[in-house]
Amino acid sequence: MRRKGAMKDVVKEVQKAVVAGDAKKAQELLPKAYKAIDKAAKRGVIKENTASRKKSRLSAEIVRAKK
Repeated sequence: MRRKGAMKDVVKEVQKAVVAGDAKKAQELLPKAYKAIDKAAKRGVIKENTASRKKSRLSAEIVRAKK
């Protein structure tokens, strides 16, 4: 459960930065989010495809925020 909580926290941080219009901060937080998502997948907290989907959606949000 610790991994899932850590993953959710960092994903929320990125999403808050995107909503605030701070694409630069969101971009800086992205590697941290990827690391948390990958660790959760590695430990079996989430499935590999779910991890991939989450990472893809996060990066897509940041790209949209930059426009």
